Amino acid sequence: MPDEAAAVPALPEPGFGTTESRPDPGLDTTVSHSARIWNYWLGGKDNYAADRAAGDKVAAMLPSIVAQARADRAFLGRAIRHLAGTAGIRQFLDIGTGLPTADNTHEVAQRVAPESRIVYVDNDPLVLAHARALLTSTPEGACDYVEGDLHDPEHILAEAARTLDFARPVGLMLLGILHHIPDTGEAYSIVERLTAALAPGSFLVINHSTSAVHGEAMEEAVRHWNQVGKPSMTLRSVAQITGFFDGLDLLEPGVISCSRWRPDLTASSGQPAEVDEFCGVARKP
Repeated sequence: MPDEAAAVPALPEPGFGTTESRPDPGLDTTVSHSARIWNYWLGGKDNYAADRAAGDKVAAMLPSIVAQARADRAFLGRAIRHLAGTAGIRQFLDIGTGLPTADNTHEVAQRVAPESRIVYVDNDPLVLAHARALLTSTPEGACDYVEGDLHDPEHILAEAARTLDFARPVGLMLLGILHHIPDTGEAYSIVERLTAALAPGSFLVINHSTSAVHGEAMEEAVRHWNQVGKPSMTLRSVAQITGFFDGLDLLEPGVISCSRWRPDLTASSGQPAEVDEFCGVARKP
């Protein structure tokens, strides 16, 4: 059943996000970066010429990519509303935060439950600077920001424990980040190490790029991405994405295009088009 909460507000139209932000002296703005390209596709302003050029090239090769970015963002909102609402989760660990945009994890969670506590994790200096400035908590809840690398989950968990109580259930968000781990065995190991630290009743939320829908067009777009930007992307099959949830109780409708995970349907809308980002939500027994 789809969530009954209101739909995620519409994001700005593509092409609006062309304001040049003042770069941090420590940033190399001549090399495109996934967080800033995604920000551009979502209509944000926190991107640079290299990001826009790379984003435009990928969008020319795969016109559905902007719709995919927006479907990803809408899935985040629906998943968190379910966890904070129906499932009663009050703690969230969001690894691979990305640049702040409409309806960030803490905004959605604290709209449902103001006492929710959220830890954001990223290793991009621009992301961390914006997170510290913009991602402010309700008085009842808490937000913290950890500089961490997914290759070192133990460090992330140790830092997050300053804000989160891992003896209680946590919503672990791994959205658009596991496809930046090239080795599938290592990616599985990272997820296993993170979920092992979670209390029973916790949830794992993942979305991950694939080529199950658009095939060669998606694969060619990712090959271009890997030539011009960082970090690199590795596409995985739906079966491989499903493997991340081994040992957990996968919620209906299972691993599916993120546009079709409990969508906010109207009588006339019908099922949304599939996108090449598949997702799932699972509970730790």
